[in-house]
Amino acid sequence: MVKKLALARKPTAPREVDPALVLNTLAAAVLVLDQDNAVRYVNASAEQLFESGAAHLCTQSLDDLLPIDSPVFSLIEQARCDTSAVSEYGVTLDTPRTGHRTVGVQVASMLEEHGWVVLSLVEQSIALKIGAQLTHRNAARSVTAMAAILAHEVKNPLSGIRGAAQLLEQSAPPEDRPLTRLICDEADRIVALVDRMEVFSDQRPLERGAINIHSVLEHVRRVAQAGFGRHVRFVEQYDPSLPAVFGNRDQLIQVFLNLIKNAAEAVPQDGGEIILSTAYQHGVRLAVPGTHERRHLPLVVSVLDNGAGIPDDVKPHLFDAFVTTKATGTGLGLALVAKIIGDHGGIIEFDSMPRRTVFKVMLPMVQNEDAH
Repeated sequence: MVKKLALARKPTAPREVDPALVLNTLAAAVLVLDQDNAVRYVNASAEQLFESGAAHLCTQSLDDLLPIDSPVFSLIEQARCDTSAVSEYGVTLDTPRTGHRTVGVQVASMLEEHGWVVLSLVEQSIALKIGAQLTHRNAARSVTAMAAILAHEVKNPLSGIRGAAQLLEQSAPPEDRPLTRLICDEADRIVALVDRMEVFSDQRPLERGAINIHSVLEHVRRVAQAGFGRHVRFVEQYDPSLPAVFGNRDQLIQVFLNLIKNAAEAVPQDGGEIILSTAYQHGVRLAVPGTHERRHLPLVVSVLDNGAGIPDDVKPHLFDAFVTTKATGTGLGLALVAKIIGDHGGIIEFDSMPRRTVFKVMLPMVQNEDAH
């Protein structure tokens, strides 16, 4: 009888992990404040929240980042007095840097350092953003179905109506010919609208490759400055180390041309400004439509303008078809933007207040498997 000898595993020494690496993986924004509320440390999520680097934030006081009447300050004082952890949910941050956000706040005293606290801000509105993103995609799908129906069920009858009107025009008395011409003109106008919508029904696979997003933005900026954006001051804040986007160049040009055109029409004639910026962020993943893949979306492109802002009653329906604040607009521009970004497996979101409206597009970067 052969006995099996169990081999004892040699215990391995615990591996040391840099605490900063751990904190940088958190979705929560973490700030360490001293007894005077000066910022002593921030993690990567705090940099994204306040749209500034750690080196700059660590020269600031919390008073510089949040309004002094923010409930965050009273929670900090409570944590200092009780030398314990306190928390509150549903706190609103509303500043030019952060935009309008709803967060959960947690504050804990550092027993090793008198008066120092650790402040954690967890964004609750991310769930709302995910819900909004699903709404944008559903709106795009609705327009896609509508475009397919219009192309087959409307254009053919219109062609017959127009042909009949032309035949009537040949035999109609001169006083009735303006009516037949009106029928032809209106039929042509409806066909032109259907033609613009047919792009939504294009179900061909998206041809994608490695795209330099800065090249796309530079092209769109030149087009804007040569035409509709002559009166606008453009500011570029690009991250030169950004990797390539996995996308379709022509469609991305169409996306940012729409966004920049809307911004140019919203800003004042005197003092109008549009800020184009790019950045890299961690932690955002989204399922690619039609696949089981979850793609990382680290590339963020922002279009910020100093216009009057988007009316509150329009915001919930901004990406729906035929919703527009323009007197002569068709309301198809942002619906098309939502479809293209959805086809890329990306996310588009916006935040708007007077003199600060920003659209953020999150896109996938090229990965090893994309090169094959």
